[in-house]
Amino acid sequence: MRLIGVGDNTADHYLHLGKMFPGGNAVNVAALASRYGHQSSYLGWLGKDRAGRLILDALQSEGVDTSHCRVVDGITAFCEVNLVNGDRVFGRWDPGVRLEICLTEQDLDFITVHDLVHTSIYSGLEKQLPQLAVSAKRLSFDFSSDWTNSTLTKVLPYVTIAAVSFPDQPEEEVKNLLEWVYKQGPEIVLLTQGDHGAFAYNGDRVLFQPIIETEVVDTLGAGDAFLTRFLVGYYSGDDLGTALNKAAEAASQTCRTHGAFGHGISIE
Repeated sequence: MRLIGVGDNTADHYLHLGKMFPGGNAVNVAALASRYGHQSSYLGWLGKDRAGRLILDALQSEGVDTSHCRVVDGITAFCEVNLVNGDRVFGRWDPGVRLEICLTEQDLDFITVHDLVHTSIYSGLEKQLPQLAVSAKRLSFDFSSDWTNSTLTKVLPYVTIAAVSFPDQPEEEVKNLLEWVYKQGPEIVLLTQGDHGAFAYNGDRVLFQPIIETEVVDTLGAGDAFLTRFLVGYYSGDDLGTALNKAAEAASQTCRTHGAFGHGISIE
């Protein structure tokens, strides 16, 4: 299958390591899809700076098509990450130029050659979702934990696969949310709860997937690995349970290293 990530990117500044890593949900999904053996592309706006070059170089080294990216005046999005008493703490951040994204007819034509389009709540594409949905054979959308009922109601009618984070909630509330989200239009709903596992719902049954325990170095990007491996597995023929299990293993592997898919360089 062929996948394209559209929208958000960021340079994750690991202050305690003195390094920055390429990241952002749409970037991570594109890079990891390629690692899992599938053709992939990324389309987004980056700044004319060292961080933008890092992201493009990392994607290209992973075999991702970046031919439709824009490099524009301004800074690339960044987020500071620190480790305090063993816990990950986020500091300063700036969305940079990524929110300047505006898809052209040429971009939309390019998107049509892909089997699956992935974007996120951080991509600033809500106004163009109707156009994106028309161009996409399937549209995956990651709402992370920053969703509201209003956001879900507006976006879900355009979405094929919805991913939401819903930590620290009892099973009854989880099932209620899964069913409600499904009724808004998606054919698959994924719900993650960090180290408490994940759920999937396809309208017939709710499946639970526990985490696969591992030595944790860095959890940043684990959710993106979970989602990417599920997407490429399920839409390449895996049944729901198999796709979930492979997704959990992918998340576990990502936790063993810094960054969502490596390629760290010094912050300077």
